[in-house]
Amino acid sequence: MIVLYFAPGTRSIRVRWLLEELGLPYVLRRVTFKPPQEKVFAQDTPLGRLPVIEDGEMTMCESGAIIEYVLERYGNGRLAPPVGSPLRGEFLQWMYFAEASAFPPLGVIVRHALYKGDADKVAGAISDARERARTALDFVERALDGKDYLLGGEFSAADVMMGFTLMAARALGVLDQAYPRLGQYLARLEARPAFTASVET
Repeated sequence: MIVLYFAPGTRSIRVRWLLEELGLPYVLRRVTFKPPQEKVFAQDTPLGRLPVIEDGEMTMCESGAIIEYVLERYGNGRLAPPVGSPLRGEFLQWMYFAEASAFPPLGVIVRHALYKGDADKVAGAISDARERARTALDFVERALDGKDYLLGGEFSAADVMMGFTLMAARALGVLDQAYPRLGQYLARLEARPAFTASVET
């Protein structure tokens, strides 16, 4: 059975959400999140990171990688288009976009505004990060035209990846009323029972 090391408000929400969507049994190990330290992975998990899962003799981190692993091993074709299908490329695009393109500028804001407390000293960097984050949100806003989910009418694991990123963008004041489709999309995601279970503390 999968063991998930979990802290509220972190990327571990993605993994718990996916496990709930798939109806997989898992053991939840709650840990207290520690703000990042220089050159140290300091979380109370086997790898010092969040999220981390253990599955038998296998231990791994990185939310996107964990999601792909769980889908491959336990998904049975659910929440992801099959390899070789027309939607597979778009699915992979959004899986990676959520973390590799949309989240990094949000991470800059979090690091300086919440962890280091020096946002006033790096105002230019914060402003640039907000602009880059909005550019990413603009891209997703346009892509959702006429769609309920990223791949169209069906929910997928790509929505799990993007959902957490949008939660962070909203919390930081980047996702606002200027993005009506994203607002409706995020509300749709947050209404899912599996999401509700994933954010319970």
